[in-house]
Amino acid sequence: MTLRALVLNCTLKKSPAESNTEQLASVVVTELEKLGVAVEELRLVDLGIPPGVDTDLGAGDPWPAVHDKLLSSEILVFATPTWVGHPSSIAQLALERMDAMISETDDEERPVAYNRVAGVVVTGNEDGAHHVISELAGGLGDIGYTIPGQAWTYWNRGPGPGPSYADTGSDTDDGKDWSHSTGRAMAGNLVAVAAALRDQPIPPPRS
Repeated sequence: MTLRALVLNCTLKKSPAESNTEQLASVVVTELEKLGVAVEELRLVDLGIPPGVDTDLGAGDPWPAVHDKLLSSEILVFATPTWVGHPSSIAQLALERMDAMISETDDEERPVAYNRVAGVVVTGNEDGAHHVISELAGGLGDIGYTIPGQAWTYWNRGPGPGPSYADTGSDTDDGKDWSHSTGRAMAGNLVAVAAALRDQPIPPPRS
């Protein structure tokens, strides 16, 4: 059975503006596709998602469709820029909407995020990528996702301002080669753990 992945791009830039986060996430996407995974990408800022902590806020809420895509995917790639040392407001919004999944269960009384894996992509031109990764991986783990070892990649220029990911030239410039090799490793780890969970699922929580 083909594994499916969903990429949530939490850039603040609406389409068709260039997204540095999308460009780095595309390294992971390309490797996932090489490994036979069917990938779908969403730029959440384009959807006009309202804030809240419920799966469905009623008429006009686009989140239920995103929720359905999350539940039809075994792999989640959560991608965000860094702003003032934190994930974007869109990333926080998505996590808040996903919070409802904690209390949703499948036919075997497991939280619906069980037996799904997630990884994180972070871009920025300031320090703090590890902090952002920790925030997002912690939140996704709370929701029920399994976070494989080293299921992340990031790019930044260290402390202080600097050029964005897309402004740094060739793939070997300014650490891009490291970000790309780490992204490819991330994709492999996500697929390996997703396949293992498909073959031997996590059972329902013990009461």
